[in-house]
Formats: sequence, structure tokens, C-alpha cells
Amino acid sequence: MPALANRRVLRLLSCLTALWLLVPGRSPVTARAIDPARATGVDAVSLVVGDMDRSVEFFSRVLTFEKVSEVEVAGDPYERLEGLFGVRMRVVRMRLGDEFLELTQFVAPEGRPVPQDSQSNDRWFQHVAIIVSDMDRAYARLRDAKVRHASAGPQRLPDWNPNAGGIEAFYFKDPDGHALEILAFPAGKGAAKWHRPGDRLFLGIDHTAIVVRDTDTSLRFYRDGLGLRVAGESENYGLEQERLNNVFGARLRITGLTAGAGPGIEFLDYLAPSSGRPLPADARTNDLIAWQTRLLTERVEALTARLAPGSFGFVSPGIVDLPPLSLGFSRGTLVRDPDGHAVMLAER
Repeated sequence: MPALANRRVLRLLSCLTALWLLVPGRSPVTARAIDPARATGVDAVSLVVGDMDRSVEFFSRVLTFEKVSEVEVAGDPYERLEGLFGVRMRVVRMRLGDEFLELTQFVAPEGRPVPQDSQSNDRWFQHVAIIVSDMDRAYARLRDAKVRHASAGPQRLPDWNPNAGGIEAFYFKDPDGHALEILAFPAGKGAAKWHRPGDRLFLGIDHTAIVVRDTDTSLRFYRDGLGLRVAGESENYGLEQERLNNVFGARLRITGLTAGAGPGIEFLDYLAPSSGRPLPADARTNDLIAWQTRLLTERVEALTARLAPGSFGFVSPGIVDLPPLSLGFSRGTLVRDPDGHAVMLAER
């Protein structure tokens, strides 16, 4: 009964907060400051790998990520968290600059590989954008490592696009077939930290990008529900964008959001072509197409209560308490956004 009572109190607080936000004259800054339920940052982006040792070698040797920690977990809490029975996971946390990537290998049960015919406009598509200080040097390093191309080659987005002009980008694949991006910002674009002087080639993770069916629907989940803020918008098209995404006729509405700390989340809404496929109905969290974006919050029940019914589905059967010092957070729940992308709502 105490736990149930606490949930009811938190839900009531969330509702009162929502009413407070409707008070005339309430500024967005003030509203966000008094909201205890919003997401406070992106802690890490996680992807499922088939061979942990191979992936750690790739990310550390080729992309200069630093291994921070490793843990192997099994048992009931992790089964409920991931929505799978018989779970044993090996989890490695890696850092590049200020940002973190997590690699998860399901020792059991093993999931399915990334489909060979995956395209950049399929709605299970997700990547991380790794910022580089020099695109030519970074591309040469990837060629030396014999990475598989997902783009025809590095592309410089045209100057007629005020928000994206001058940005250089290239898509490639890791050993499991996950799409990754390297990105170089020209002067005046991107966060100030990406332009600090130094001799590092790979600097950090700017954002994780997800394909969405409808931007407005996704905004209701991430902005209105989770409390993220829109940081920028762009409409990209043309030959350079087509070659970057390797999708003929690609025209994208791109929306960047921030939780205030950690990498941003970027929507890729393909206005054309409309041939992108939805996440398979039988997809599971141990499949190699599975990514998770972990959002931190002070009150995970209250944050979950903010999400509009029908805008998400639980993977976990509610809030799960975890053993101390296992995955870096004490409680969490895994939900799917309107397109099926997995989001871990976590409380430390």
C-alpha cells in the first residue's frame, strides 16, 4: 500500500505541475525550473552488439573511445527491465569526450542480427553523431580500418541551407552493421566545445538521431511528455543529402532536441520517400537493431505519468528497482516512443 500511495501522490503532483504550466504569463524557463518530473539529461546511448570484445576493440582502436566500466548481470530485475526471460547481459560503458556510449551483449538470450537490407529511412534506424576536428583525416582513418560505407563518401551540405550549410558528414557501419556518423561543424555552427583548440581527432557525441514517422507526434512524446526542448530545425534535401543517407530523393525535416545535459536527440522525418519500414512487430530488446537512449530524471514515476496514454508502450512491467552499482542507476523503466525506439527512464 505505501508504494501505491506514493505513485498516486506523484501522479497528483505531475497533474498539478501540468496545470501550473497553463497559468497565464508563466515563462518557459520558470515552468521548467519548477517541474520535478522532466528529464534532466541524456546519460548514455546504448546499442546491442553480437561480440563484445570485437566491438570494444573497434570503438577504442578506431574511434578512440575509452572503456570506463564493465559489468555482467543476470536475474529477475534485468529480465523485467528488458522485457525478456532468462537474461544475462554483459555491459561495457565507453566515453568519448564528455559523452558516453554503452555496448550491451546479450549472452542469453541471443537476438537477431541487423537486417542486411536496412535503409537509413527505416523507422528502426538510429545512430550517434561523432564530432571530428578534421573530416579528411577522420575519413582516411576509417578507410584504413576498412569500415563499411553507408554513405557514398563524406558530404558537405550546401550553403543555401542556412542551418546545415557547410556541415560535413559521413555515415558508416560498425562490425555489427549499426550505422554511425562522423560530423564536422564549420565555424559558427555546433556547440562551442566542438571548436576548442586541440589535437584530438574524435571529440565526442553531439546527438543520437532517430527516424520518425511524424515530427509533431514525436514532439508530443519527447517535448511535451519528457520535457526536452527544441534546439534547432532544418529541412534538408538535394544530391548531397541523398548521397549522405544513401536514399534516392531524400527530403528530411530535421528537428534537434536537448534535455539540457548530454547528447541531443535528433528527429529524421522523411518527407520523401515514404518507403521507410516500421519497426518489426516482433522486435525485442536483444535484437541487434535495438538501441536505447537513457534519460535521467529525479522522479521516474512522475516522468512516466507525464506521458500521454497511447503515445508509448511499456517494455518493462512498470518501474524496476535494481541492485546497487550494477547499471549505474537505481530504478528505471523501458518504454517505446511512438515509432518503437526504446527510451530508458532512469533515476539514480
